[in-house]
Amino acid sequence: MTTASRTETAIRPVTSTPGVPAPVHGRRGPSALRHGATLAWRGIVKTIHSPEALVDVTLQPVIFLLLFVYVFGGAIAGDTTSYLQFALPGVLVQTVIFASAGTGVGLSEDLHTGIFDRFRSLPISRGAPLFGAIGADLVRYLTSGVIMLVFGVILGFRFGTGPLAVVTALGLVMVFAFALCWVFTALAMVVNHPRSVQGLGFLIMMPLTFGSNVFVPAETMPAWLRGWVEINPVSKTADAIRGLLVGGPVAGPAVQALIWAAGIFAVFAPMAVTLYRRRT
Repeated sequence: MTTASRTETAIRPVTSTPGVPAPVHGRRGPSALRHGATLAWRGIVKTIHSPEALVDVTLQPVIFLLLFVYVFGGAIAGDTTSYLQFALPGVLVQTVIFASAGTGVGLSEDLHTGIFDRFRSLPISRGAPLFGAIGADLVRYLTSGVIMLVFGVILGFRFGTGPLAVVTALGLVMVFAFALCWVFTALAMVVNHPRSVQGLGFLIMMPLTFGSNVFVPAETMPAWLRGWVEINPVSKTADAIRGLLVGGPVAGPAVQALIWAAGIFAVFAPMAVTLYRRRT
C-alpha cells in the first residue's frame, strides 16, 4: 500500500454499520425535552399499571377528607358542612404536598434498582430521567387535586367563585408542589434507601402541614405556634386556595406563596441537579 493510500484510509470518515446508529460526537441527539417527555410517559404508564402506586393519588385524598371532616368537623366548626368549606382547600394543599414526596421515593427506587445505569447506556440526555420523573409526577399531582375537588363536591362542598378561579387554584397548588418536589429529589440523591427517603420526607411534611392553618384557624393556636403558622408557606398557599375556591383575600397570600415557591425552587433545584449528576 502506498503512502497516499494509507493517508487516504486514515482520514476517511467512519461510516455506521447498517442497523446500528452512528456514534454522536459533538452533536446532540434529540433534545432533552423530548427525552424527558418520553420518560415522563414511561412513568405515567408505570403508575397506571401499578395499583399500589395509585393509592396516594386516588384513595388517600378521599380518606384524608373523610377523616378530617367527619371526625374533627363537628368539634372544630360545630357542623361538618361549615368545616368542609374551610378544610377542603387546606386538605387539597396537604394532599398534593404528600404526593410530591413520592417524587423522591420513586427516584430513590429507580436508583436502588439500577435503572439509571441502563439509562446511562442509552443515547439520551443525561438529565432526561430526572426531568421525566418529575414530569410524570406533575400529572400525579394534578390527578390528586382533581379527585379531591370532585369528591369534595360529592360531599357537599360549594364553590364561591368561578371556573377560572378554580383552575387558578389548581395551578397554584401545582406550582408549590413542583417547587417542593425538588426538596425530596435532593433528599433522594443523598439517602441510599427508598424507605429512608420516605421516613425523612415524613419528618419534613409533618411540621409543614400539621403546623399550619390547613385544619384549624391560626387564631385558635398559642402565640408561640402561631408565629410559625403565619409564616409557613403551606399556610400562605392554603389561604390563597381558600380565597380562590370559597372567596376572600387572594392577592396577598398568593404572592407570598409564589415567593416561597420561587425561593424553594432556587435553592433546591440546583442542589438536586448537582447531586443527581454526582450520583449518576
